[in-house]
Amino acid sequence: MKQTVGKKIKRLRTRNKITLKELSTKSNLSVGFLSQLERGLTSIAIDTLENIADIFNVEMSYFFDRSKDRDIYVMRSHEKRISPISEEGSTQYYLSKVLKNKTLIPRYVILKPGEKNNDVLEYEHEGEEFIYILEGILTLTIDGSKVDLYPEDSAHYLASISHNWINNTNRLAKILVISTPNYLLDDHGDLII
Repeated sequence: MKQTVGKKIKRLRTRNKITLKELSTKSNLSVGFLSQLERGLTSIAIDTLENIADIFNVEMSYFFDRSKDRDIYVMRSHEKRISPISEEGSTQYYLSKVLKNKTLIPRYVILKPGEKNNDVLEYEHEGEEFIYILEGILTLTIDGSKVDLYPEDSAHYLASISHNWINNTNRLAKILVISTPNYLLDDHGDLII
């Protein structure tokens, strides 16, 4: 569904729990103008839109229809985006351009050598996980048991079972991870990244 700039401003405003009056004060635009803008009854100058983008801390591209991009389902290797859940011991990249309205999240994970050794804590979450070993050796801890996985090995399990994985070697481990549900969406179905 195509959304106008005004609808996107309203979505940002309601998501951030800002009233029209508060946005009016922050943007130096009248409440009446903002109300008409949100309803698609008027247009906005680029420099004014840039000010609103700054207020909500979003890129200008957020407001423009990228329907052409929605039709592109191919992601080139140079387009990978690093995941905000990357931690000290791993680097994770999203492997899809189109994460909105998707159930699963495909990621490429690089685990540094020897991270956490054998004191891995297991955790549980909703959904499923599938892992495929591309390079190195990965130790999968699942429901209290440990198993070493080698290149081209895979594992598929309910994420509600206690699990974790670790690189107990002195080389990098590279894995493909596909998991559900899509934790990158907020309650409105919008991407949080």
